Amino acid sequence: MTEITCADIRNFCIIAHIDHGKSTLADRLLEATGTVTARQMRDQVLDDMELERARGITIKSRAVALRYPRGDRLFELNLIDTPGHVDFQYEVSRSLACCEGALLLVDAFQGVQAQTLANTYMALNHDLAIIPALNKIDLKHARPGEVIEEIEHSLGIPGDQVLRVSGKTGAGIDSLLNALIDHVPPPTGDPRAPLQAMVFDSHYDPFRGAITYVRVMNGRIEKGQKIRFLQVDSTHEVQELGQFTPRPRPCDQLQAGQVGYLICNIKTLQNVQIGDTISVPGSHAAVPLAGYERPKRMVYCGLYPADGQDFAELRDALEKLAINDPSFEFEAESSEALGFGFRCGFLGLLHMEIIQQRLEQEADVDLVQTAPHVNYKITTKRGDQLEIHRPQEVPDPGEIEEFRQPVMRVNLLIPSESIGPIMKLCHERRGILQSTEYLSTTRVMLTYRLPLAEVIYDLYDKLKSATRGYGTMDYELIDYFPADLVRLDILVNGQRVDALSIICDRADADRRGRAVVKKLKQEIDRHMFEIAVQAAIGSRVIARETVPAIRKNVTAKCYGGDITRKRKLWAKQREGKKRLKSFGRVDIPQTAFMAVLETGADK
Repeated sequence: MTEITCADIRNFCIIAHIDHGKSTLADRLLEATGTVTARQMRDQVLDDMELERARGITIKSRAVALRYPRGDRLFELNLIDTPGHVDFQYEVSRSLACCEGALLLVDAFQGVQAQTLANTYMALNHDLAIIPALNKIDLKHARPGEVIEEIEHSLGIPGDQVLRVSGKTGAGIDSLLNALIDHVPPPTGDPRAPLQAMVFDSHYDPFRGAITYVRVMNGRIEKGQKIRFLQVDSTHEVQELGQFTPRPRPCDQLQAGQVGYLICNIKTLQNVQIGDTISVPGSHAAVPLAGYERPKRMVYCGLYPADGQDFAELRDALEKLAINDPSFEFEAESSEALGFGFRCGFLGLLHMEIIQQRLEQEADVDLVQTAPHVNYKITTKRGDQLEIHRPQEVPDPGEIEEFRQPVMRVNLLIPSESIGPIMKLCHERRGILQSTEYLSTTRVMLTYRLPLAEVIYDLYDKLKSATRGYGTMDYELIDYFPADLVRLDILVNGQRVDALSIICDRADADRRGRAVVKKLKQEIDRHMFEIAVQAAIGSRVIARETVPAIRKNVTAKCYGGDITRKRKLWAKQREGKKRLKSFGRVDIPQTAFMAVLETGADK
C-alpha cells in the first residue's frame, strides 16, 4: 500500500447541536469508506459507552481513521465525533485543536439551534474550514429551504455551499466525502522535524495502563521509541501505537498529520495530562505546544460514599475518571453529617449527572450527593479576597464587604409565540434582557444576563416546558458581579447541618428556608424528645418547624386514685425529655438529604 503523506491526510470533526444526527452520520461515513463491515455495523457505533447508548447522546469525543480511495490516490480522513450538549463544550474545543476542518451539521427540521451557533463560532476561532451540511433531508416534515435561510442569516454561510445529506439513508454521503477532500486543507506538519505531538484525550485500561490519544504535529513516532511528556517531564518507551478504525489497529509508526493512540504501560495516572506535548528526550526535543485553556468548572457538589468503608474505592474511581475527563476535578473533604467524601467540580448539571452515573455503573459505588452550588467571590471588610467553593466557607454576615456571583450570557432560541412566557421566566430569575434577534418569521433568539445559580438549577427544564420542547439554550460566563446574597443555614436541634447549607439571594431566602424546614419535618423520624428544625441567616432564625416527640402514656397503669400521683409521673416524664433533649442525638436519614435537595432546586 502506498505510504500516506501529509497531502493525503484530512483531519476534521463533526459539530452540531445535540440530537442533530452526528453519530448516525458518522455511521454512514464508516460504511461508505468500508471502515466497518456490514456484519460489524450497528447504530451509533462510535457511542460505545453504556451510558451514551442508554441516553442516546454523545458524551466523549471519538477518533476514527477512514481510508477513502479517489482516483489513483488513497486519502486518510481522521474523523473526531464530538458531543453536542453545552456541558461537554470542553470536549469539542479539544477536538477542534486537532483538526483543520469542521463538518457543521444542521437538522433540516429543527434548524439552527443554540449549540449550532456556539460550536460554529468556536470552530471559526480555531481558523477551521467549515463544511455546512443539512442533515435529515429524508424527513417528511423537513423544511430545507427555510433552514438554509436561517443558516445564511445567522451564520453568514451562502446557501449554495450547504450540502444536503441524510445520516439515515446515506443520501449525499459521497459528495460530502469529496467536499471534505476538496475544502479541508491538509495538515502542515514536517515528518522530518523533531517529534511534536499533542495529547488530546486518554482513558485508563486496568490491564494496559493509560491509553493516550495523540495528534502528531511534526516528526514521527515509532514502536519501541523513547518519548518524553514535556509537561510532567517523564520518559517512557512506546510499547504499542496505532489508529482507531474504530477498533484499535496497531501500526509501526505515526507521522506528522496523523491521529492515533499510544500505550507506554503508564500506571501512574498523574503522568498523563490532557494538552501535554510529546517529544523526544534530550536536547533535541521540540518546543511545547500551547495546549488547552483550563476548563472553567461551573457547578460544585459533594460526593460521599453511602457506606463510609467505600471511601478508598470512591477515590480510586474518581482518579480513573479524572484521567479520561480533565474537565472534572475533585478534592477530599469531610462533613459532620456525611463523613468523609470529595468536593467535585463540573461544567454543568448534565456533566454532574453523567459523572455520578458513571461512578455508580463503572465503579459500583453507592453515592450520596449534596446540593449543587456555584463558585462565589467575597471581599471581606479587612480587604481579603476569598473564593467560595461551598457554603460552609462563607464568613459571618458582619465580616462581608462585597458578595459577588457569576453572571452568564444566555442565548435562548425559541419559537416566536413563546416570547412572553420565556421573558417572564427570565424576569423571575432576575434576568436582564440584552438583545432580541429574529432568525426567521417563526424563530427568535433572546440574549439575557442571568446569575449562574438561576441557570443551572432548572432553567433548561422550564425552558423546554414553556416552549413545548422547541426551545434551546447556550450560555457562557461574563464575569462576577455584586449581589445581595446570604448563606442560609439549617439547624436541627440547635446544631448546624453543614451539608444542607445553601447560598441564595436574600429576597429568596425566606421562601427557600420555609420549604426546606417543612420538608425536613416530614422526613426526620420522631424521637423521644421534641426536635426544632430551623432555617437561619447568621444568628437570625427565619423559619421553624417542630418534630413532635414520641408520646408514651406513663399514667396508663394508674386506675383512678389521687390525681397527684399522675402529676408526679408527668413531671418526671417532662424532666426526662428535657434532659434527653440536652444530649440526645438526632439521626437524619439519607432520604431527608435527597428530599431537601429537590426542594432547594424547586422554583
